[in-house]
Amino acid sequence: MPAPESARSRLLETEGLPIMGVLLALVIVFMIAAPDVFLGYRIYMSFLATVPPLLVLAAALTLVIAAGEIDLSFPSVIALSGWVLAYFTHVLGSPWLGLLLALASGALVGWLNGILVARIGVPSIIATLATQFLWGGLTTVFSQGLSYALGEVDQYFLWHLLVGRVGAFPVQALWAFAVAASLYLVLNRHRFGEHLLFIGDNARVAEVVGVNVQRERTRAFVLMGVMAAFASVLLTFENRSFFNTQGGGYLLEVMAAVFIGGTSVFGGKASLVGTVAGSFIIGMVEAGLVATGLQGFWVRAVVGVVFLAAVIGHILIEEPERRSVFVRALRDRYDFVRKSSPGGGSTERRGAR
Repeated sequence: MPAPESARSRLLETEGLPIMGVLLALVIVFMIAAPDVFLGYRIYMSFLATVPPLLVLAAALTLVIAAGEIDLSFPSVIALSGWVLAYFTHVLGSPWLGLLLALASGALVGWLNGILVARIGVPSIIATLATQFLWGGLTTVFSQGLSYALGEVDQYFLWHLLVGRVGAFPVQALWAFAVAASLYLVLNRHRFGEHLLFIGDNARVAEVVGVNVQRERTRAFVLMGVMAAFASVLLTFENRSFFNTQGGGYLLEVMAAVFIGGTSVFGGKASLVGTVAGSFIIGMVEAGLVATGLQGFWVRAVVGVVFLAAVIGHILIEEPERRSVFVRALRDRYDFVRKSSPGGGSTERRGAR
């Protein structure tokens, strides 16, 4: 009997298991409710075209939150880097230079965030909220409030390399999965990821044992900036346009994807596998609800239910002590209801007589 118990324990400890179960359940529900849409392949190709920017952002933010920090500035990085890319592509006809400068602009924003947080000591929620307003405003100034249409951008090889199609399969999905896999290895197999988790768990102890806390925090913010810029490149190329508020809708969605996936808001614990599943849940809910005939305003309510289900699942599966308390409470409640119901305690009473 010990072997099956050990196998079950290992299964329950599988990273991202609760949220993967929620994702599978959601897909099954949508298949039943909207079979014409969810039993075909086109809807899944649509998800693979639209979810990658969200996934890239969420994967990078997972590492920042693992270190016990937060970055609220990435929506403005999406706008700023998108403008840089669109300007050099649309005005100067140089998408490769636009790509390099877009990534450099993201790295610059991340580096400045790191300086404010790690060196000066400004709390990350305040520093990055301030830089979100700063870079969002500067993007409007740089672009003069104008949008750029990139209707002929598909003539460039770079467009096909980043967001083209292999048959019906969107190439950006490959890039997003590659980013997620790379960051998974960084978080779980590299010293940098180990340091981030250590810092998130206890920064003072990490510093005492020799971790350069300032440097590692700065690196995390730089990585976030570069990944936000890359997500902006995918988004701008896929939409074939730039507008100066294009990152505004991602803040809550990205944070929801990270926390739904099981990353601790306090730092020290993170799951890239969960983040990937959480990103696809967030990305498919709206389309799924529309396909089932529900109104779009149900989206946030359903995301809230999924959020709660995922959090409860993480608690019950990944924390044995809490699971035992929960199961014991349910058992006690069941016994109380059974004994309180008519005839529920008759056997005991007859036996007592």
